Amino acid sequence: MEYIAATPLLFAAVIGFGHAFEADHLLAVSNIVTHRRSWRQAALDGIWWGLGHTSTILLVGLLLIVGRFSFDIDWFDRLEALVGVMLIILGIWRLYKVWISSDEPYTSSSHKPHMAYGVGLIHGLAGSGAIVLLVMTELSSTIESIAFLLIFGLGSVAGMWLAASLFSLPFSRKLNAMQRLQLTLAVLSSVLCIGYGLWVIWEKLLA
Repeated sequence: MEYIAATPLLFAAVIGFGHAFEADHLLAVSNIVTHRRSWRQAALDGIWWGLGHTSTILLVGLLLIVGRFSFDIDWFDRLEALVGVMLIILGIWRLYKVWISSDEPYTSSSHKPHMAYGVGLIHGLAGSGAIVLLVMTELSSTIESIAFLLIFGLGSVAGMWLAASLFSLPFSRKLNAMQRLQLTLAVLSSVLCIGYGLWVIWEKLLA
């Protein structure tokens, strides 16, 4: 995220779009969308993740920029460990779903997107401090700073919409009827999610 501070407001959406493709974001959302029956359902998960991510960043931005609150930036770095915990929980949850329904990689198609929104909220909480502080050092106007965060958020929504849509394609019944392959991919996604979560916790709290 070092390049945010040197990036003009015009490119906020591009940065937000690229931000959606960071490893922890992709692993979390890929783990969620593996239970979807169609790419449309998965795309909605991506949109809700982006909205959750944007909600937290805007809230922290308003507190820091408008409310003049002060936070220890080290706390935001420690909150990355919370992302690690969340990734582990997501991976275990998905493995449990695979275990209890080993012949069917999907859950109910009526599953609400609240999980994707909640995951986005946690991701936004962990990374919002650094993003907002970098914006504050580059943009002197409060209006410009808030506009940057809004445009950045819209870019992240678009990026995760695309990522979730692409990740869901191997699980679409129209494109892939091989349930064994779908189950294998679901398990692989879960294991990667757990492994990366453990690494994040180690790096942020134990290393």
